[in-house]
Amino acid sequence: MSFFMRVSILFFLFCATAHASQSPTFPLGSGDVLEISVWGDESLARKVLVRPDGKISFPLVGDMQAAGVSVEDLRTELETRIGEYIHGAPVTVMLIESRSSKVSVVGKVQKPGVFPMDGPMSVLQALAMAGGMTPYASTGSVRVVRTDAAGVQSYLPFDYDHVAGGKSLEQNVLLVPGDIVIVP
Repeated sequence: MSFFMRVSILFFLFCATAHASQSPTFPLGSGDVLEISVWGDESLARKVLVRPDGKISFPLVGDMQAAGVSVEDLRTELETRIGEYIHGAPVTVMLIESRSSKVSVVGKVQKPGVFPMDGPMSVLQALAMAGGMTPYASTGSVRVVRTDAAGVQSYLPFDYDHVAGGKSLEQNVLLVPGDIVIVP
């Protein structure tokens, strides 16, 4: 293998590791589809749906809470519970379809609507998914409405003109599931 190729591979691995360590973990929610399997036991491999009550059902563990926890936390809890019956069996949990992580973009955009979050998403990315702003949009007055766990709403300002000009880049925050981007 050439020196250039080795350096390229190391650089790629470094970037992937750095990105993974900065990525927020999204909590699971109602409607998400998971694939769960226990190594060495084909009868313990299936797709499960996070029910409206936030729980999943799986053999040997029955019902357990899934909404509000990360995939990794769910995997750890399943491994612990299944470990009571099958000692040391690794459990794999994969998010097959995310139906609960969504953001809304409303107002003077080309395609207002609700958009799935398949990973980290910034305000600019959400606006791009909505097809961009219309010519009549007030680009300096965009707001992100965020509701916390207690139901309290807060507003985050976003001045598109400043961000597009390379200023006030801290306004291009990562959105969280449930955020609403309002373009007046």
